[in-house]
Amino acid sequence: MLEELSKLSAFIGNTPLIRLNNEKNNLFAKLEYNNFSGSSKDRAAYSIIYHGIKSGAINEQTTIIASSSGNFAIAAASICRRLNIKFIPVIDPNINHSYELLLNMLAYKVVKVTERDYTGGYLLTRIDTVNSLHASTENSFIADQYADPNNFKGYYNLSKEVLQVFDRLDYIFIAVSSSGAITGISKSIKQERPDVKIVGVDVEGSVIFNQPPMKRFISGIGASKVPPIIEHAIIDDVVIVSQADIIKGSFELLHDQAIFAGASSGAVYLAAKNYSFPDELEGNANSLLIFPDKGHTYLDTIYNKEWGIQLSQKLQEAASLQ
Repeated sequence: MLEELSKLSAFIGNTPLIRLNNEKNNLFAKLEYNNFSGSSKDRAAYSIIYHGIKSGAINEQTTIIASSSGNFAIAAASICRRLNIKFIPVIDPNINHSYELLLNMLAYKVVKVTERDYTGGYLLTRIDTVNSLHASTENSFIADQYADPNNFKGYYNLSKEVLQVFDRLDYIFIAVSSSGAITGISKSIKQERPDVKIVGVDVEGSVIFNQPPMKRFISGIGASKVPPIIEHAIIDDVVIVSQADIIKGSFELLHDQAIFAGASSGAVYLAAKNYSFPDELEGNANSLLIFPDKGHTYLDTIYNKEWGIQLSQKLQEAASLQ
């Protein structure tokens, strides 16, 4: 299986790096949605499954189970389909409709939870369901993107790709969810260039950076629990964006740069574009933006004006109840 899996490595990584149009500072984007299955999560899923096979925890009869809001499930499902092993993703109602359709074609079985946890999200319910399935499924393996260090180790190569290009790099902006990207990139970048500042981008209602929990309706960014692997991250600053800001950032990215990317990318773009750099760097900062996802999977949500109006109504209703 390792030999078959290794064939995929040629299609994961070495993603395009482009300079964005920006008059104020130097913004560069790493287009991670050009990976094999369409997101940066290919790096994490590949690393977790590779080391699971290498350790003997995964074999031809193993059923892999994972909690995911979308991208990680697609990545793991694609890899498992190539390896001809069973995969069960545990998803929730915030998943993009097209992703759910694709998972139903790729995965052995899809389990969808509908009960929100006490934070107003679904993550804790998904994790409980994964643990229950693992306990009842013989020869099963949890692809745990929140706690398995092989998640963030999968991003070490991304740092190598970046360091080969930049003689000087001041900031890297990274959206957080399972926190594999920010942990792996920050650890490996800081070892080589400790002066590079790492900025985490999170959404209101996510508890990763001790913000009060609230209902979230956009998948792919934020979390209902602090992922254990983030304790290994080295983060210099955090930008918290609203759910409305994510939509705004995604449309601005499309209109300003002709880049049709997903929610996390829109959040990162807005955060970097409006960031207050130190005076000595203002107008001359070199910033790298990690764009982890593509936009077509969000056509029914953040790029749908009617959905945006409904989201505004939901947020107003939620605010009135607090």
